[in-house]
Amino acid sequence: MENEKKVESFVLVHNIAKRHNVGTLARSATAFGVSEMILVGRRDFNAFGSHGSTSHVRFRHFHSLADAKTFLKERDCDICGVEITENAVAVNEHPFKRSTAFLLGNEGSGLSAKECEICDFFVYIPQYGCGTASLNVTVAASIVLHQFGVWAGFSERAREGNKFIVAERPFKQSKKNYCMETSESVAEERRLKRESLSNGFFEDTGKEESPSNLLNTLFDD
Repeated sequence: MENEKKVESFVLVHNIAKRHNVGTLARSATAFGVSEMILVGRRDFNAFGSHGSTSHVRFRHFHSLADAKTFLKERDCDICGVEITENAVAVNEHPFKRSTAFLLGNEGSGLSAKECEICDFFVYIPQYGCGTASLNVTVAASIVLHQFGVWAGFSERAREGNKFIVAERPFKQSKKNYCMETSESVAEERRLKRESLSNGFFEDTGKEESPSNLLNTLFDD
């Protein structure tokens, strides 16, 4: 499909229960041409499974879903929930119209009512076997992002031998590159962290995360 203006895809991460899944999501995101991964709430994540791909996708952080939605709408971007709902459309039917951010549900409970509220439409992945009720979040993301890339007409990456060619790392990354925060922003993040902990979202180990796993350690604009 040819588009008059550039079409982009985004991955919106809010309530992923297993933090190491974010690293694997980043790997799928780079493979299928995602422009940015948007993390809402806590900034830290485990890069396990990314195989260095976090240097090839830009990350952005927001404290709330409302802020993330505002950012996306300013870019004329739809928000698509990946969930089996009453009005969900099979993803292979390509019900896309423009740039799209994909919001994937929690591995156990799926999308919450609050998450569903910000979605413009929903897609689901048809299954043909009877042995499982759903897919792992990273597997689901890979399928959906691939389908969007087919619809958008993304150019296939060049291959060399039996692998695709990996580009030079485009984003400068530093282990101690922290985003500057205001006191109000820090207080808000701490409040959200307490809420997440009370909801069982993140494990509270009593230890600070390694700097190599912080979303703060990301990219220069």
